[in-house]
Amino acid sequence: MPYHWNEEISGSKELSLWPHRSMSAKGFVLFMGVTMALWSLPLISLAGTVAFWWMLPFVLLTIGLLWWLIQRNYRDAQLTETLRISARETSLHRENPRGPAQEWACNTHWVSVHMREDNKYLPHYVTLKGAGREVEIGAFLSEDERLELYDELMERFAAAKSNP
Repeated sequence: MPYHWNEEISGSKELSLWPHRSMSAKGFVLFMGVTMALWSLPLISLAGTVAFWWMLPFVLLTIGLLWWLIQRNYRDAQLTETLRISARETSLHRENPRGPAQEWACNTHWVSVHMREDNKYLPHYVTLKGAGREVEIGAFLSEDERLELYDELMERFAAAKSNP
């Protein structure tokens, strides 16, 4: 699961969420090495011909674009969300990779957890509502993970509200 609950001594709970990363740095190096080797095979057969020089820019452009896109994906995956639930206050902090951090806070007693199942782009969209705002949480998780997160949030908020 790309999220983790931390129980603190003071009785507050902290949830850390992050996007799933399917390829490690070692996997990236291996993938790029294999890709470059496979793209080099047709070029070897054309070595010493004019066709080699016609193909080379396209091969280099393809490999460079692939490298850039995977690196961009890694930068986008640096997004993190931290939800802190205490008896008095609930706060959500979101670190965006290409933008300013976002904050939301509300009295825990007034926080409600909602799941929007009618969203055609993101089924089982989980939000927190309170202090006159509704904020998303875990939109980058898979559908099954959002369902599980919703159940866990309902349990944690019920426990926090019953034990002030």
